[in-house]
Amino acid sequence: MSDSGRAERSSLEEISIRNLGVIESATVEFSPGLTVLTGETGAGKTMVLTALGLVLGAKADADLVRTGADRSIVSARFHVAPTLAESMVEEGEDLPDNELILARTVSAEGKSRVNIGGALSTANRAGELATELIEIHGQSHNARLLKSSVQRELLDLFVQSSAELSAYQRVLEEYRELDARIRELREQGKKADQEIEALKIFTDAFSKVLPVADELSTIEQELTRLGSVEDLHSTVTSVLNLIEDEDHPVTSTIKSAKKLLDSLRGKDQSLEPQIDGFSEIVLDLTDVVSDLLSYLSRLEADPARFEYLQERKASINSLIKKFGIGSDRDQALAELISRFENSKERLADLTGGESRIAELELEQKEKFSQLKSAAVQLTMKRVGGAAKLSELVTKEIHSLSMPSAALICEVITREGSNFSDYSATGLDDVNFLFAGHKGSNPLPLAKVASGGESSRVMLAVAVVLAQNSPIGTYIFDEVDAGVGGAAAVEVGRRLQALSRNSQVIVVTHLAQVAVWADHHLVVQKDQSGSVSASDVRALDLEDRKVEIARMLSGQSQSQSAQEHAAELLELVQKSRSA
Repeated sequence: MSDSGRAERSSLEEISIRNLGVIESATVEFSPGLTVLTGETGAGKTMVLTALGLVLGAKADADLVRTGADRSIVSARFHVAPTLAESMVEEGEDLPDNELILARTVSAEGKSRVNIGGALSTANRAGELATELIEIHGQSHNARLLKSSVQRELLDLFVQSSAELSAYQRVLEEYRELDARIRELREQGKKADQEIEALKIFTDAFSKVLPVADELSTIEQELTRLGSVEDLHSTVTSVLNLIEDEDHPVTSTIKSAKKLLDSLRGKDQSLEPQIDGFSEIVLDLTDVVSDLLSYLSRLEADPARFEYLQERKASINSLIKKFGIGSDRDQALAELISRFENSKERLADLTGGESRIAELELEQKEKFSQLKSAAVQLTMKRVGGAAKLSELVTKEIHSLSMPSAALICEVITREGSNFSDYSATGLDDVNFLFAGHKGSNPLPLAKVASGGESSRVMLAVAVVLAQNSPIGTYIFDEVDAGVGGAAAVEVGRRLQALSRNSQVIVVTHLAQVAVWADHHLVVQKDQSGSVSASDVRALDLEDRKVEIARMLSGQSQSQSAQEHAAELLELVQKSRSA
């Protein structure tokens, strides 16, 4: 995948660690492509992944806090893909420039705090984000692959069945709603008469008034105006009298003043703004006087209207008092209007009796046919893709030095004649079967695959699904467990292939895997046995030769080991350029 394509996915940019296990203080920066973490046993390279697990919601443990420290503090900075960033912003989370910082503090007493984007949050929420950001594979994490539900999710991801699954789930929910409605009608049969009577009393009372939303506020505003007609008329008249006083009419006076000022136009430019401003005042006052005269001409007492509105207000208040809920009158009225709008359908349900139930059962029968059809469409897509997924993953497994092994994606479909056959994900159970060699019976992956085999199977699945998966970062720990030689080279090759689509981070102890990296980080302990800020280093080419020589022979300064390391690096470079 091009850099522009990879940029559409999320990626891990940095992890900062303080007082976690052997790590006293370290900041590790990550780049796109394939990154490997190496180091001597006990140097703390796996602790980097432990830190990441903590910020992604893993269980906090006081034993992780460095001896002598009062707390561990870890944080991770991610670049978040636009689609995920948009959904997080909708959830109220702040992501400046699509950057997300997750932080976790664990005290020596085992208490922890989670911080997401600068705000206090929960480990559960961090865990939800983890499924969108990162996929971690290790001996413990691979147990997830062994679950049938996860295997079904992987097949659905491969065949891109989200549209069919959504359509099925929509019909399933509609069927359940109908079923609940039918059961409710049956259960309420004995109470129907009482509810019918109450509904009729309510609808009759409401129909006599027929209020509309926010009517009370409108009525009260008009009542205030009608109740103040005399005061309004008297005050406005007084204002006009003051302005148009026979002895000292204001309008005439300011018009005369305007005329005098107009005579000065052109004689001093600095005076022009004041002359213009005064002209505006004259015009504004003239408009106000005209508007007030017009207002007075329309203003008149309307005792009949005033009385009608008082009665209308009393009727609505009485309706709210008798049938409304809560102290907020406007809200109570809105609820009554909604109740009245739904009353016809509710009365039809209650008065229809068995005939109404029969109608709904007929509708439910039709909905069941739709459900079965939607489930069949989903099954067809899964069955159609299962053979292809099996073929592609098996091909990947063969390239990982398991030439006689095979993965079979099995789809078992329930009959579908009874509603109990239908789950939230359809009629199908999906199982990954594994055969370690030719002639062996394929059995569930959990029963036959060793830890090293399941790691490689998971790697094969990840490579096949990488094009369709939204995951931006894959992390592998112990993916090379139990392999070496040619098998290790192929593990490295497949990890490098996966990194064309996503960011890949690998903790490894095998040189044959490390040589495939785009970026090589080494974790070292100082003489005190701890890892400080300077002990996590990005290696250049010469440093890589030394580190890979150490991984090959245990002797970093061995000339022959360094020559072998250089040869491996050159072979990989040629392979990648081919």
